[in-house]
Amino acid sequence: MGAPAGLSPKKAKKKIEGGSNVFSMFEQTQIQEFKEAFTIMDQNRDGFIDKADLRDTFAALGRLNVKNEELEDMVKEAPGPINFTVFLTMFGEKLKGTDPEETILNAFKIFDPEGKGRIKADYIKEMLMTQADRFSQEEINQMFAAFPPDVSGNLDYKNLCYVITHGEEKD
Repeated sequence: MGAPAGLSPKKAKKKIEGGSNVFSMFEQTQIQEFKEAFTIMDQNRDGFIDKADLRDTFAALGRLNVKNEELEDMVKEAPGPINFTVFLTMFGEKLKGTDPEETILNAFKIFDPEGKGRIKADYIKEMLMTQADRFSQEEINQMFAAFPPDVSGNLDYKNLCYVITHGEEKD
């Protein structure tokens, strides 16, 4: 992706950023990761993510029976067609409200008075389904699918917090 003809790379970058400051919200490596994700989701490679792309992405992830209304709702979250800048802006807005890792860890530590870094999966399930903003069974299933408890039935919440705030598992 070189600079448009006749523009120095610096001026081209300014032009791309335009009136939207979304690119300054992220590190260059993060923007690259979002670009890769966008490219994976833009299944038909037309530069936009639409309902068909979302359906194909879900199918690639093994979820075949996505309701049309669900796809409509996702697409409606955008102010218009979802090109890369809109995609990045949507993630920026979602991530703005994300608590820092320490805040999330402190919330889990309430359930881990001995500070082991793990909580019994059954216990956290009960808490999430009966307290405050109650989780549905489906939300619990999704959480445990993404973060399965270990063989002893414990949830590694330190890893969970890391993934929530950084987006990938530590090695």
